[in-house]
Amino acid sequence: MAIEFSVIGLIVTDMAKSLAFYRRLGLDIPAEADTEPHVEAGLPGGLRLSWDTIETIHSFDPAWTPPTGSARVGLAFRCDSPQDVDRLYASLVEAGYDGHHEPWDAFWGQRYAVLHDPDGNGVDLFAPLPS
Repeated sequence: MAIEFSVIGLIVTDMAKSLAFYRRLGLDIPAEADTEPHVEAGLPGGLRLSWDTIETIHSFDPAWTPPTGSARVGLAFRCDSPQDVDRLYASLVEAGYDGHHEPWDAFWGQRYAVLHDPDGNGVDLFAPLPS
């Protein structure tokens, strides 16, 4: 039996707010998806990112409750350049999203920044630093 990692799923409180955030990261998500209970977007390499409303999850798991404490998932998006990390981070913070850690030059050789999506999930931005 072969298995293949295929989908990263996020459970969201407000579909439109969550999709607006991910559109700003460059994902191609149609506007009409804002009112859907389940949405998927294809990613390079064949993976898919999906979003489900809490109501959708409750439709098959009525006892589900959101995790407490810190976010349990983190996503990382590669940018073309260190300057793009800075620009995208500033743009998202200016738009009202939670900038958790301003861009910095990480010791592992990347320009790195951390934000939170509207549901508190960690979203990292990174780009290789010049050699």
